[in-house]
Amino acid sequence: MKKIVFLFTLLIFVGCTLKVQEKQNVNIVGAMKNVMWKGKLSGSINLDTIADKKGLYGLGPVSYLTGELLINNGKSYVSKVISDTTMIVEKSFDISAPFFVYSNINNWNEIKLPTDVKTIKDVEKFTKNQATNFKKPFAFKLIGQVAKAVIHIQNLPQGSKVSSPVEAHQGQINYTITNENCEIIGFFSTEHQGIFTHHDSFVHMHLITKDETKMGHLDELEIGEMKLYLPKK
Repeated sequence: MKKIVFLFTLLIFVGCTLKVQEKQNVNIVGAMKNVMWKGKLSGSINLDTIADKKGLYGLGPVSYLTGELLINNGKSYVSKVISDTTMIVEKSFDISAPFFVYSNINNWNEIKLPTDVKTIKDVEKFTKNQATNFKKPFAFKLIGQVAKAVIHIQNLPQGSKVSSPVEAHQGQINYTITNENCEIIGFFSTEHQGIFTHHDSFVHMHLITKDETKMGHLDELEIGEMKLYLPKK
């Protein structure tokens, strides 16, 4: 009898452990290269079909490249171009993406960034060095003050055909962020270039300001004072 109880307890423990591990898995739907080179612009995933929204983080573009998407701790943000200087940021899960990467993370380790970590490439290198024993890919985030950043929002004209990155970025609008408190959500991988990162990068990051009025794909970064957060193992 004791042996049966022990085995039953062990199965529950293993099951719970597996559940925790599954929550830290990164889910990838669609591929950036298929959007950029093959013109697959329609939705590969509807965000409202993601069942577990607790500690949910994710990013990608809006279907037909008409905006940017960010899920930050279970809240889904959609940004779209209004003009060369203004955008609109709304909260909604009722939206789709041609490619998307997401993960559930409920516990983070806080890491103070060295003063010489300032740019996207610096963040990429530092994050890689801090996560040598991580299963890849993985999510990360930065929180604090941005001295300067450039973000973009896809704004492809309706009816456009896409067969190259140049065509995919038609209508894209860039916005500059200066001296603002922000959160940056990113995903890191050395094995997913062309899938959810560009061919020359191991990271894909979206930035949202603390007041939630500006959000987009991060292209340039000059860090003021920020902290790095990695998933707690």
